Amino acid sequence: MLAFRLALVASIFVAASSAAMAQATSRSCDADSLSDERPGPACLIARRDLGDLGGQPVYWGLYTYPTMQAARQDSASGGEVIAAFGKIWLFTVGAKSARALHGEHVAEVGPVSVSNNTAYAAEFLKSTFSPGMTAPIHVHSGPEAFYAVSGETCLETPDGVQVGRGAGNSLIVQGGPPMLLMALGHEPRKGFAMILHDAALPPTTLVHDWTPKGLCQAEMPK
Repeated sequence: MLAFRLALVASIFVAASSAAMAQATSRSCDADSLSDERPGPACLIARRDLGDLGGQPVYWGLYTYPTMQAARQDSASGGEVIAAFGKIWLFTVGAKSARALHGEHVAEVGPVSVSNNTAYAAEFLKSTFSPGMTAPIHVHSGPEAFYAVSGETCLETPDGVQVGRGAGNSLIVQGGPPMLLMALGHEPRKGFAMILHDAALPPTTLVHDWTPKGLCQAEMPK
C-alpha cells in the first residue's frame, strides 16, 4: 500500500510539473480581445515551421493592416496573421529586403543570428505585464526577440542586462543562457516575442539553477 501511495504521489507530481511547463511555454492565447488587457504569463499566438535558414541572419518584420482579409492576402507569400492589442498584424521572418507588399511597416527586429544546417521553427507569443511583473526563469533552444507595443522591458541574463524603453522598443537574446524578463516603468508592458528555435528541440525550458542579481529590479523607477 505504501509503495502504491508513493507511486501515486510521484505520478501526480510529474503530471503537475508537465502542466506547469505547458502553461509556461505553450499555453494558447484566449480568443477574446479582453485577454490583451489582463496581466499574465506569455501565451502562444502562432507557430510556423521555417526550415533551414541558410545560416544567414534574419529579421522579424511586423506590419499592421486595416482588415484580416488584407493581411491574409500578403501572408500568402509567407507570414503569420495575428489579431492582438486592437490591431491586425502580419509577422514575417526572412532577409531584410523581404518586405510585405502592403500594410503599414511597423518594425523590423534584427539581425537575429541563426545556425547553418538547422531546421528552424518560429513561435510567436504575446503578453501583458504590469510594472514589476516577471516571467519565470527559463532558457530557449534558439534566439528570442522582443517587441513592445507599450511599456518598458528589462532582460537579465548571466551576461548582464538589456533595457528597452518606450513604445516600439525591441531586444534580442541568443539561445542558451537563462533569462529573466521584467516590465519596468509605470504602465503595463504589452508586447510580442518570437522564439526562433531548432524544430527538433523544445523551444523553452524552465530552470532553477540560476539566480538573477536583481539588475532589472535596480532599473525600476524609484
